[in-house]
Amino acid sequence: MKQIDPIYIGSDAADRLVTFCKGRRVSSVTLICDKNTRLAAGARVAESLRTHGIDVAVVELSGEEIVADADYLLHVFLQSPVDERLFVAVGSGTLTDITRFVSHRSRQQFVSVPTAASVDGFASIGAPLVVRGIKETHICHAPLAIFADLDVLESAPAPLRASGFGDIVGKITSVADWKLGRLLWNEPFDEEIAARTTRAFTTTGAAAKEIGAGESGGLRVLMESLIETGLCMLEFGTSRPASGAEHHVSHYLEMMLLREERPAVLHGAKVGAATVQIAALYEHIRGLSAKEAASRLAEGPHVSREEEISRIRKLYPHSADGVIAAHLPFLDLSKADRRELTRAIEENWANIQEIAAAVPPAQQIRQSLADAGAATSLTSLGFSREEVQTAIRSGHYLRNRFTVVKLARLLGIDPAIGLEAGRDA
Repeated sequence: MKQIDPIYIGSDAADRLVTFCKGRRVSSVTLICDKNTRLAAGARVAESLRTHGIDVAVVELSGEEIVADADYLLHVFLQSPVDERLFVAVGSGTLTDITRFVSHRSRQQFVSVPTAASVDGFASIGAPLVVRGIKETHICHAPLAIFADLDVLESAPAPLRASGFGDIVGKITSVADWKLGRLLWNEPFDEEIAARTTRAFTTTGAAAKEIGAGESGGLRVLMESLIETGLCMLEFGTSRPASGAEHHVSHYLEMMLLREERPAVLHGAKVGAATVQIAALYEHIRGLSAKEAASRLAEGPHVSREEEISRIRKLYPHSADGVIAAHLPFLDLSKADRRELTRAIEENWANIQEIAAAVPPAQQIRQSLADAGAATSLTSLGFSREEVQTAIRSGHYLRNRFTVVKLARLLGIDPAIGLEAGRDA
């Protein structure tokens, strides 16, 4: 695995990028940006590179909402020179993902120049794309280097850093879900990476107020944690360490907004607010005794394969076949497999309780989000209670991953129980 070197967070990032390019004898680059990121950093980066004799082709994306979908990907492919060039992504999540995918499929390398501490995907190998209406992560490659200018990060709109904080908050439940997946679904797991992901949130959570105030020290901590969790995904090879039920809720809502042609909501804002709901579900499960759990498992509910498929087709009218394919390992569980899974839950109830106990109370997470200036509820982001209920109950169909939502369904517990308890006011 190639290491990202350097990872620079500080002043004069553009100059550091020039030094990097000169050291690698890079003579030409393709710079990907949009209007906002060009004004924030792109123009300065392009000027610095040109001043030092490096040819710069700029591909500036336009539109009210830039999405990593087929239209924008094709646009970048068509506008990018076909000769050998280093790609430079100037922006945050979506622009980085577009650049990651295009550079990878063009057999070129890229570097990342973040303009906001808004997502954890800068160091990742995965590019979340919208393909035929489904949010899919395609494995590509990591950047050669990352150059984040603190002055630029400080100048970014407050909602963007709040989104980054929300994305980090999501690691609380993503790690817990990952542990459930290891325990009950035989998913690959790495103790060290799980510990590093957890430390990233702990460190960032302690700086919540500084991040909310936009202070340089807090933003450095946030950016370091976003990059660290991206490195964790890079080293593990998938997004599993940093993406659980809270991300599935966000993905469902994002797909819904695209389908209904409604304004976008920042990824991390949705993730952070969804984490409050998933934490509330963990709280409820933490309150169940082993006897209660066994009784619930014996009672069901037992939803048939046909009923599940019918529900998926209703929820995902334009992308049902892809969602069904992703969910097949669960849909195709035999009666014997289900009995074995039920037995594993009963026998490991103490371990499940231990995992649940490591998730902070929903109210504590809500306060941390508030301290950072981040959204504390999905309804405050413009979603109706009915939409939130559906997302919590149905986002799990999007991935073949065992999460607390799947555990709740086996126990006959409504995954949206936190919402019903008024925790999304």
